[in-house]
Amino acid sequence: MAYTNTLTSVVPTLLAQGMMALRENSVMPRLVNTNFENLAAEKMTTINVPVPSAIAIVQVAPSYVAPDDAAVVPTSVPITLDQWWEAPFFLSDKDIMESFNGIIPMQASEAIKTIANKIDSAILALGAQAYGVAGTAGVTPFASDLSEITEARKVLNNQLAPLDDRRFVINADAEANALGLRAFQDMSFSGSAQGIVEGKINRKLGFDWYMDQNIPSHTAGTVATSWIAKTSTAQAINLKTIVTTTGGTAAMLAGDVITFSGQTQTYVLTAAASRSGGGDMSISIEPGLKVALAGDETITIKATHVVNLAFHRDAFAFASRPLADNIDGLGNIIKSAVDPVSGLALRLEVSRQHKRTRFSYDVLYGLACVRPALACRVLG
Repeated sequence: MAYTNTLTSVVPTLLAQGMMALRENSVMPRLVNTNFENLAAEKMTTINVPVPSAIAIVQVAPSYVAPDDAAVVPTSVPITLDQWWEAPFFLSDKDIMESFNGIIPMQASEAIKTIANKIDSAILALGAQAYGVAGTAGVTPFASDLSEITEARKVLNNQLAPLDDRRFVINADAEANALGLRAFQDMSFSGSAQGIVEGKINRKLGFDWYMDQNIPSHTAGTVATSWIAKTSTAQAINLKTIVTTTGGTAAMLAGDVITFSGQTQTYVLTAAASRSGGGDMSISIEPGLKVALAGDETITIKATHVVNLAFHRDAFAFASRPLADNIDGLGNIIKSAVDPVSGLALRLEVSRQHKRTRFSYDVLYGLACVRPALACRVLG
């Protein structure tokens, strides 16, 4: 009975410690559009994230008949809570007692890091849906100047991203280059000495800056050099399915960034497409064609690259929900909590298994790239 009472008392402490550690180790959930509802949910529950629709300005014409505003239809993007992950571990009696003194046990700390890395990586992977591009594939940005920053800012401006709530998330290599630039060190540029004293960039040039070791790379697909838009099919503006043809082979991947000769606009493939031995192949792109194709344009794929990101908060959405707190009749101790800062919902379950005490943190979440126009890849 005494041991059970001890566990009952320690679970809230371990849950609170885990939540604080998860908040500190998870970078991306704090930077994107997060749904903060704390209602318990089950796997595969759907959350609808509202997305504003474009509104056309119209001339006022007083009349006894009210204007028809039916064209203004707010939309939403569904996010399915399909990600349910746990990080289990065992604690000794000594570890349990240490948690009462505010010390998070090493095993619990490692479990939280695992969850944090999983969530961070999942959100960062959404960057492969961004079609805006700055920088050069295979070249770490900020090696000598700020050109990649101003280029990314221009891309976001041209894609009509709001000026507020912009973030810049880079990997360790890019951060090392940035911190070596005078513009990131000198107080006369930044108004703060933290760049050189603490190694922190903070806010600069309209972005909040963060370093994340989980920044991914995108491995580019391949395409024959003779691949062109098919001449026999109209390739009109706004078209999102393009018919292409070649005498060679192709293995294009979702997330590939392509350009058409004669254009500077970049597009992203929304699905993989392949062809062996030549012939026609349809590819799906985002956004729709900005410039109509004549039919003889050559397709080029951006090379393999690191996907650093410059984006507005509303480009990506993340929703996390707590799971049920109790399972009647099974005798386990289960508690959950929602962090009001990061929006993360965390549950801790304690159970006795073969003369050992098993602890398990688990999370339920879903995520989506809801507005790819509000994001820009900064290639590395």
